[in-house]
Amino acid sequence: MPLIKLENLHLHYGEQIIFDDLSLQLDKGDRVGIIGRNGAGKSTLLKSLQGDVDPDSGNRWVDPGIRVAGLAQDLPEKSDITVYDFVAEGLPGLGEDLARYEKLIHNFSEATMDELGRVQQRIEAADGWRFHTRITQTLTRLGLDGEAILSSLSGGWRRRVALAQALVCEPDILLLDEPTNHLDIAAIQWLELQLQQFTGAIVVITHDRAFLRAVANKIGELDRGIFRLWDGDYDGFLVFKQQQLDAEERQNALFDKKLAQEEVWIRQGIKARRTRNEGRVRSLEKMRNERSQRRDRLQTATIEQGSGVLSGKLVAELQNVSFAWTETPMVKGFSSTIVRGDKIGLVGPNGIGKSTLLKLILGELEPTSGTVRRGTKLSVGYFDQMRDQLDLNKSALDNISDGRDSIEINGRSRHIISYLGDFLFTGERARTPIRALSGGERNRVLLAKLFSKPANLLVMDEPTNDLDAETLELLESILVEFDGTLLLVSHDREFLDNVVTSTIAFEGMGRVKEYIGGYSDWLSQGGRWPEAGQQSKGSAGLAELSVADESADSKANASATTATAPAKAIKKLSYKLQRELDGLPAVLEKLEQKVEQIQALMAAEDFYQRDQKDVNDVIQQLADAEAALNEKFERWEELEAQQNG
Repeated sequence: MPLIKLENLHLHYGEQIIFDDLSLQLDKGDRVGIIGRNGAGKSTLLKSLQGDVDPDSGNRWVDPGIRVAGLAQDLPEKSDITVYDFVAEGLPGLGEDLARYEKLIHNFSEATMDELGRVQQRIEAADGWRFHTRITQTLTRLGLDGEAILSSLSGGWRRRVALAQALVCEPDILLLDEPTNHLDIAAIQWLELQLQQFTGAIVVITHDRAFLRAVANKIGELDRGIFRLWDGDYDGFLVFKQQQLDAEERQNALFDKKLAQEEVWIRQGIKARRTRNEGRVRSLEKMRNERSQRRDRLQTATIEQGSGVLSGKLVAELQNVSFAWTETPMVKGFSSTIVRGDKIGLVGPNGIGKSTLLKLILGELEPTSGTVRRGTKLSVGYFDQMRDQLDLNKSALDNISDGRDSIEINGRSRHIISYLGDFLFTGERARTPIRALSGGERNRVLLAKLFSKPANLLVMDEPTNDLDAETLELLESILVEFDGTLLLVSHDREFLDNVVTSTIAFEGMGRVKEYIGGYSDWLSQGGRWPEAGQQSKGSAGLAELSVADESADSKANASATTATAPAKAIKKLSYKLQRELDGLPAVLEKLEQKVEQIQALMAAEDFYQRDQKDVNDVIQQLADAEAALNEKFERWEELEAQQNG
């Protein structure tokens, strides 16, 4: 039985056709990846599934009792609410009690004991401790501090908070709009694993091709108002799509040839009028009307990089460079030589020091120790993922023109409107304030600004966010052919593989190493994410996440049972208990390694294409290993509490 159905939806915004007879049915286990050009209506489709958009015509049917949760493309508003309270809002009713419980626990006193007891009773009656644990686990997995105030967080962290809210209510249908934006690769891989194991239906808008391959078992494309659903993986869809485009091109060519012949016939003059067949005339009128209604393929962006003066052969030489903020080492003893033409990717969890290293290379920071020697004739172009270089109150035209009517690209003068047309902006859209543009359009404005000035050293921080597949592939080709030097920070694994020639990896505790090739080459050469405790908060790797989940589980259960009656301290353990406590770290380490090995096995692209029994066996092994890890963690915390009580 379907969970939700959209039937024969039509929706127009002025002259723009968003949906033309769109139908979609979601069944349990469907994981549909939605792709299409920026502005094609993908986010509107998600809102239609959620019931937030009323079409011009058509029907929406939802199985009664189905829970639908979504992650919007827009960030949550800044407010003084805590992260825990915001995430708990994903659980209507129960979330208020859980949020109140957290406040009472953190401000515990005899005066609040009675209220705490009443809140606990309501939570227990609603089986709320399970959700309390789930909130805590989700916050831990995404590296979030439940006590942090939402207004104090950056855009990337607020996106994580919104993702946490969507995940905690255990929905039957999960709608995700660009969920990987601002997440590091470890968090993306964790999200992939969660979605692969999700038992309901998922609809996800994403331009991350590696993520799409790992998650989606169906591909839906929205193109010029027409929605096509491919029952299969992304690679199969690409073959199907090319076949469709080739067939459309052949059909249009034949139609246009026949129309041209008929236009010649109707204009033959007196001879044609004497022999004119009225049926043929009516057929011509029909063909003219059909041609006028044709929705031609959308234009592709044209990106042209202005070539500046070549830099010197040496771009930067780092000798035994170290840098630390207070006592936290960001870079320790790193050496590298960057020469003209290098295309270097920087990978690592958020907050681990990638931006710091870029500033050291560019001279915006000086190292704590070691030396940085910079080359000559460097002209730097910088792409900022937070788009701080854009004035939101100004239009794309004003952001780029700086008061000029034209700009010079490769020695040729270009009018600003013509130049923005290369980036798919019409005259009207080019004059629209930036704050009214979509995320993908804002990124195209930033690319237009970046490439409007000659540069021989490009520094790009997450340039792929919100870009559609066609623009993404075009940007790849431009960067590959760029004759200058590229320093690229990205969490898009396929983009890194396609563009960079070497990878600088941040592996925790200030360890920075350089590898030949892209992200996949780094993994094949033994690269791995930092171990637990070797990175900053908010950048947990998969190994840390599996442990942190169980630790959060045990802590949540402990707080639920001991909130009103603190345990009595036992200062000295017996010989037997002390030996047990001393041996637990080694046991925990082995279990952590086992969990990590199973997760690595499940992260393989072809894992879910194997025999279903083998897949189920591995999933059960992971569940058993995590249960054992949880049990040992609880025992370890129990003995630690007795010893330190």
